[in-house]
Amino acid sequence: MTTNEFAGMTALVTGAARGVGRETTALLTARGARVLAVDLRGPELAALAEETPGVVTLTGDVALEETAVRAVGAALEAFGRLDILVNNAGRTLNKPVTETTAEDWDELLAVNARGAFLLARECFRVMAARGGGAIVSTGSYAGTVGLPQGAAYSASKGALAQLTKVLALEGGPLGIRANLVAAGVIETDFLDTFRPDSRAYLTSFGDAHPLGRVAGPREIAEVLCFLASPRSSFVTGAVLAADGGFTAG
Repeated sequence: MTTNEFAGMTALVTGAARGVGRETTALLTARGARVLAVDLRGPELAALAEETPGVVTLTGDVALEETAVRAVGAALEAFGRLDILVNNAGRTLNKPVTETTAEDWDELLAVNARGAFLLARECFRVMAARGGGAIVSTGSYAGTVGLPQGAAYSASKGALAQLTKVLALEGGPLGIRANLVAAGVIETDFLDTFRPDSRAYLTSFGDAHPLGRVAGPREIAEVLCFLASPRSSFVTGAVLAADGGFTAG
């Protein structure tokens, strides 16, 4: 890996204000990329831009079609090109099937699957016109194996994995690669929205990973950056487990 492997490239990162998205933005810019950072949290995005040269921000909800259109337009206006999409924005929910409402289902699928599709579609058009690009998404082990009390979340991440494969098949002849990181549990405040005993859950779940711990946000960001980089030039359509060995069993 070289320190300027993304020199001259532009990336669009969703869910960029915190956690994995923030770490991914930091790694991309440190390695030469210019980044259009998208998130719902305007003040945190502003702080990110102040701290990170080469970052332009856009506040918006990825579940809305207009956000995808505005984001791609903003990236092109600011940087003149778009080479990488990191679909990282996501929500989670911890409810038994019988307590999961139609509204719960729609909200999770709207952000985790529909939002990723909309961003991928808009970026795909630009990348196809310029001769290639890379689309990487933050998935989950829950899209590979069943997650009790995670019907909507697991379904949304499963949909994202299948979307990735279709993007790879359609994008291959156009020079567009698409891959997904099926992440294990990550120690971020995202977990606090998952269940009220999240800190205790974090400890117990770490014990369930063969590595004996959960992931740090930077560890997942490193894998996303690898899949976005020329170092993975022959990797496409992959669902890459970065879950501490959890799904190996």
